[in-house]
Amino acid sequence: MIVGQCDCGVRYAVRRSSSAVGYCALSIRCGTRDEAEYPDGKRSRNGYHSGIAHFVEHTVFKGTEKRSASVISGYLDRLGGELNAYTTKEEIVLHATVLKEDLRKAASLLLELVTGPVFPANEVETERGVIIDEINSYRDAPSEEVYDRFEELLFEGHPLSGPILGTVSSVRKITSAELLQFVREKFIPRNMAFTVVADLPEERMEKSVRNLISSFFGQGTTASSLSPAVPPVMAPVEFNNRFDLVMNKRNHQVNCVIGGVAPSLYEEDERMAAILMSNILGGPATNSILNSVLREKNGWVYGVECSYTQYSDAGILAICLGCEKDNLDKCLKAIARETDRLKSSVLSDRKLKAAKKQLLGQLAISGDNGETQCLSMGKSLLAYGRVLSAEENREKIESVTADLIRDVSVRIFDDRKLSRLIFV
Repeated sequence: MIVGQCDCGVRYAVRRSSSAVGYCALSIRCGTRDEAEYPDGKRSRNGYHSGIAHFVEHTVFKGTEKRSASVISGYLDRLGGELNAYTTKEEIVLHATVLKEDLRKAASLLLELVTGPVFPANEVETERGVIIDEINSYRDAPSEEVYDRFEELLFEGHPLSGPILGTVSSVRKITSAELLQFVREKFIPRNMAFTVVADLPEERMEKSVRNLISSFFGQGTTASSLSPAVPPVMAPVEFNNRFDLVMNKRNHQVNCVIGGVAPSLYEEDERMAAILMSNILGGPATNSILNSVLREKNGWVYGVECSYTQYSDAGILAICLGCEKDNLDKCLKAIARETDRLKSSVLSDRKLKAAKKQLLGQLAISGDNGETQCLSMGKSLLAYGRVLSAEENREKIESVTADLIRDVSVRIFDDRKLSRLIFV
């Protein structure tokens, strides 16, 4: 793998694979939190409406200075490729999958989309309806809605509280001019990382990437475009938004989220312990603690999971489940018993070793995919200014101690800070 930074400030990483398929991604450090407003639809001090980052992600495909929306839509399709994008609280990512011989075309298109969008008024109106329909569809997906609402409440008063999709009210107010202003302010080279995974010589890929980036951003450097080799680390933020709420949604199934603020992206030791603890407690394997107790042993739920999301200055760890109303109290008591056990005792050496082995296996399998590698490389570049190797991640996981897992459990599942939201 080759990692570098262009004169304009864009970071890049290229990695050779053994597949006929090539992957490229353009990751931008810019997401929902950069709207700097809260979920009531009011305009922020920066003048942006809630949901604009997600709206931009939808509409950068709707026309550039050189191509119409229809041309963009069919450009990679005719090559048998795919073009996609997603928005998070801290990122907008555009990515493409093509045959390796068409990689330069895909890479050039991604760069064109972020440097020359025009946001035609008619296309913006069409996409506005699509986004509003997406927002309304959440009413039919209580398991999605309950988690988003939980996160909003947990981070209330902070930019992380904003809903990624925005609100129907705020999305109706977003204009082409506002979209263009957001892109001009946020889509700058120092906020970008370009990554490629393909079966091509790495030196050749690096040269091609550097030439393409220079053709879109120029060779010169300015004070505003350059950035340090490593992005500035954000200090963790303290939150005291504890809540225990029941909301009547008149659903057949009860949906519940229990959790709290967790280590941030830059609390290195604690976040690795939280990753391992989350996987032990409610990871995807059927032998995770909550899966074993709630589903396999007692049949109280169809599914239960423990998720851990890391942001720059905070994190969120949440246990999510859906069950019949008659089973809710039994589930809540069982969860409390298991989290209390994690807080009060340490894992045996045998259990800790087995948990690490399982997590490393899961990471290796999920990472044995070119697209996953490409997207992960971009996230790492934006967060750390470099790409963490598999060996480095393995060492970090192996270094986690049973005492640290217990300490992180105490921190996250502190009864004085733990929150709960239930939809009935």
